Amino acid sequence: MVGAVFAQAPSAPTAPKTVHDYFEVKLGEKVLRLQFAVTGPEMQRGLMFRESLGPDEGGVFVYDKPQAMSFWMHNTPLPLHIGFFDAEGVLKEYYPLFPYDENTVKSRGDKLQYAVEVRQGWFRDNKIVGGARLDLKAMAAALKARGFDPTKYGLPK
Repeated sequence: MVGAVFAQAPSAPTAPKTVHDYFEVKLGEKVLRLQFAVTGPEMQRGLMFRESLGPDEGGVFVYDKPQAMSFWMHNTPLPLHIGFFDAEGVLKEYYPLFPYDENTVKSRGDKLQYAVEVRQGWFRDNKIVGGARLDLKAMAAALKARGFDPTKYGLPK
């Protein structure tokens, strides 16, 4: 009996995902759909001008090294909460952010590497408290899909 061998056509390389794509990342026991802001322009824009945000959607700001953080709500019409995470993905602080408020919200800590913005009340509603952890493997996979080297952001390959 002769078997047929089918050659699989080489797949075309897929374009990297963009800041507009969502990635599932577990925070504590809850799954969030996050857009990743990695470059300077992406971080400057953040969730500006957004009129809506799904119940488990948000954005994550990914920094290449731990630091103090400072955010404002310039041109941002949605009430949000922001959570600050250390390099191990541990939630250290979170604060409410109010629409169009241009006063800065500064972290107390200076060893923070990720910031997650979600709709206001999300942390409370989902019982996410200090010490909750981001899934760093999912974070690394999302960065890789975006075309970034996760190790540059303190994450495993």
